[in-house]
Amino acid sequence: MSEGLRVCRKCLLEQTSLEEYADSLKTYIENLNEEDRVDQKLYEERLEKCAGCKNLLSGMCRLCGCFVELRAALKVRKCPDLPRKW
Repeated sequence: MSEGLRVCRKCLLEQTSLEEYADSLKTYIENLNEEDRVDQKLYEERLEKCAGCKNLLSGMCRLCGCFVELRAALKVRKCPDLPRKW
């Protein structure tokens, strides 16, 4: 195995409670580098748009398979829908 390769130790959602998953995702987002993360106001605006989208299913975007909370937090990411919602 390559030294730079990161290994998922618990990647199956069925092995993780929803509370554990939510906490893990929140921690991951909070620990993103400031230069990679959007500000809190923009993050909340993006999530509000995602919340009203027909492609949202259990926290995931059905168009791309991403977890919308993570995608919305990253500056380099955009809504995958056409036309984009954000």
